[in-house]
Amino acid sequence: MKKPVIGVTPQWDEELNVLRMQPGYLEGVVSAGGLPFVLPLTTDETLIRDICGAVDGLLFTGGPDVHPGYYREEALDCCEICKIRDDFETRLFTIGAIEMRRPVFGICRGLQVINIMMGGTLYQDIASQYERQPQKKHDQDPPHDMHKHTVTITRGSPLHDLLGEDVIGVNTSHHQAVRDLAPGLEIMAISEDGLIESLFMPGGPFLRAVQWHPERTLKDGYSQKLFDTFVSACCLSAR
Repeated sequence: MKKPVIGVTPQWDEELNVLRMQPGYLEGVVSAGGLPFVLPLTTDETLIRDICGAVDGLLFTGGPDVHPGYYREEALDCCEICKIRDDFETRLFTIGAIEMRRPVFGICRGLQVINIMMGGTLYQDIASQYERQPQKKHDQDPPHDMHKHTVTITRGSPLHDLLGEDVIGVNTSHHQAVRDLAPGLEIMAISEDGLIESLFMPGGPFLRAVQWHPERTLKDGYSQKLFDTFVSACCLSAR
């Protein structure tokens, strides 16, 4: 059987003028039976349409902050913006996820891209904007493959059905988080201090996301399952 092709968004090192990729993203897809391809950063809409037509699913990876202009706010000084990724990924999501209905899995920044593109907003900086004082630091020191805090999984959600757990441990590396959940999305998990840690879109093509980094914890017993269920959805889409 033909392996589903998964387009993976890259990181961009502006100083060195190079694309970067954390190997765990690719390993998770390969272990799940998919064929990952690192995508070019482009704003050429014709090329983006060609990409979306060629892949069976899209993995939106972690990275810097999405410009708050996408949700009608001015950027705080603490924001680290990568314009070329914003330009590429917003077009990629619009064409690939919304128009062509490709399965989508978002990780960290990927979750934030999804929420913004569906009409939601973010806390630009948890420490200064979140109404409740965070109980946990959400940007952990190394090692990054260790669990930092727990999340409570919503019963009846796809994540609960997949893992069969009410609470799991996760790592964490973000200073932004969902503020207003986009219309059409639902919560699958929340952190100990009440932040949204996972979301999905019911009743449509596969669209799920987590705020933590499962690509760094593939051997913990459930992180790989997130990639497995995504690639399985891509198989069905390809058929």
